[in-house]
Amino acid sequence: MSWHQGLLVSFDLETTGTDVEQDRIVTAALLRLEGDGRPAAKLTWLLDPGVPIPDEAAAIHGITTAYVQEHGRPPATAIEEITEALAEALRAEIPLVVMNARYDLSLLDRECRRHGLRTLTERLGHTPAPVIDPLVLDKHVDRYRKGKRALQALCGHYGVRLDGAHEAGADAAAAAGVARRIGEKYPAVAIPSPRALHTLQEQAAAEQAASFQAYLRRSGDPRAIVEPAWPLIPYQAEV
Repeated sequence: MSWHQGLLVSFDLETTGTDVEQDRIVTAALLRLEGDGRPAAKLTWLLDPGVPIPDEAAAIHGITTAYVQEHGRPPATAIEEITEALAEALRAEIPLVVMNARYDLSLLDRECRRHGLRTLTERLGHTPAPVIDPLVLDKHVDRYRKGKRALQALCGHYGVRLDGAHEAGADAAAAAGVARRIGEKYPAVAIPSPRALHTLQEQAAAEQAASFQAYLRRSGDPRAIVEPAWPLIPYQAEV
């Protein structure tokens, strides 16, 4: 049986921005999904990140500073619960689906460090695995397709329903749906071992980063070096 026919756990964050080193978690969702896609369990968190939520971020996910100040939980408590819930799933070798895992898992890692909590890597004793990233998989199996590859675009391409984009639970469910469709459509990644698939994605993500960096050089784009590490950007302690 391939990974896409079995139990999956899917994870998503909504945040204050896109900088994994500086931004904070606002909401999180963790879904446990049966092999046929039926939800078996759902955990959600609303955090008061302790910093203002920029208007640009609130316009995307609809959550304001005033709302989290009234209804959100202390970040350290919620981040401890989130990280331990992920660790529990990965200890059981349940594949963890995360759209653009490099972002969500790295931001969670930095939040743990910010609040003096054990990181997911520290709890597991190794880099989080097995992880399934629909973004990396899609770029691997359909490298030359034109157009956007954000979650909404992938849902449209693979015929996956997305109810309430930028709501963490909806996005987590849609990401799992996209991952399963890729597994169904492309036998090359429909392999029995989630660990083997994880290794394949590590290699694919590094190749994708190198390809994008070459494109930036050709186009004269001054952006910084593209991070090749996946599913977690290594932490660089300040000197």
